[in-house]
Amino acid sequence: MGWTRGRVLGRGSSATVSTATSTSGEVFAVKSMELSQAQSLRKEQYFLSTLSSPYVVSYKGCDVTKEDNKLMYNLLMQYMPFGSIVDGINGINGGGLKSSEILRYTREIVRGLEYLHSRGVVHCDIKGRNVLIDESGAKIGDFGCAKWVDEEAPIYGTPMFMAPEVARGEEQGFPADVWALGCTMIEMATGGSPWSNVTDVASVLYRIAFSGEIPEIPDEFSDEAKDFVRKCLNRDPRERWTTKQLLKHPYLQQFDDNSKQMICEKIYTDSPTSILDQDVWNSMEEPSSSSVGTDFTPPTCSSNSLRQRIKQLADKSEIPKWRCEKEETEWITIRINEDGDGKANRGAVTGAVGNEMEVGCTMSGGEYDELFISFVDTPKISCRKIAVKASIGLALNASNANLLRHSGLPSDFNMMIVN
Repeated sequence: MGWTRGRVLGRGSSATVSTATSTSGEVFAVKSMELSQAQSLRKEQYFLSTLSSPYVVSYKGCDVTKEDNKLMYNLLMQYMPFGSIVDGINGINGGGLKSSEILRYTREIVRGLEYLHSRGVVHCDIKGRNVLIDESGAKIGDFGCAKWVDEEAPIYGTPMFMAPEVARGEEQGFPADVWALGCTMIEMATGGSPWSNVTDVASVLYRIAFSGEIPEIPDEFSDEAKDFVRKCLNRDPRERWTTKQLLKHPYLQQFDDNSKQMICEKIYTDSPTSILDQDVWNSMEEPSSSSVGTDFTPPTCSSNSLRQRIKQLADKSEIPKWRCEKEETEWITIRINEDGDGKANRGAVTGAVGNEMEVGCTMSGGEYDELFISFVDTPKISCRKIAVKASIGLALNASNANLLRHSGLPSDFNMMIVN
């Protein structure tokens, strides 16, 4: 399919999102990255190309173009003119969405998740920012964290929306998406985080994983809505309701398709699908050139063994996909543990990147099945440990950036706060 690039909608550190117009006049969104760095974009293309649902952002194709003497990989997808649910919330002067809007969006998200789960796909990052709006309603977008349900893969996602079993590093399956749905309903109602009174990612991960709590359900929810959210937020993934069960819940049964009220009547920011984090929409520069694309199909993604994933993590050119929602993210210096001979042990943490809520890390060497991390969760420097997969981004916060050191083999983990 031939197409011409239009105005830039947003820029990230390595990607650009633009409008585009095909030779037939169709308008869509295109996300572009340098071909040599486009592994995450290829993964998103891989999943989108297998999906077709009115509740999932549509895939339009992919190709490679040469612009400014660089090969660019382009992912073409449906243009969502009203942005995300978060855009809608931000367009309101305080508070969240109306109860009728929450009901409608919730039903459409559940239908989208039911479709994904029927295809064996776990989204892994359901939240308001990844649910997009057009004239027909809500659609699930941003498949950069997605995985097959039986795939051994690193744990991805946004800590605030992680299920307890995910925060503990145990599993990330269909029930994790349902938990995130419950958190998203709270986000829609309050206009804020599903977890209140949290100051850093370490605190929220520990609270989710081990406290026994669930996010506070808004008082303004109806009794049926409260029960629906509780079914989503059961801390036991085996007892959590499935999407099929949720579709039959009385809360969703009250929804009348014939009385749908378009939520698009509010003012939303003009953005494409949520294919870059929200902060990139601040840049509205025009592109230096336009391009016409030709069809190109990248190789399909394949799951790697845990050992291979850890080796990939050791490559500093590839940062774990803990989602950082701050454009000015900087690398934090990490002190590594040293033996008496002054040499760093295998598996030492060598760097971390993050903002107030999320952190990614790189490691040198090491081929461990698990990694224990200790973290500061209060200003009093109290340390706790949680076990997570080695390929997960470390749960650390920039304010605790004196951070960690790591030593020893799997039988002798010793990761601790360095004052």
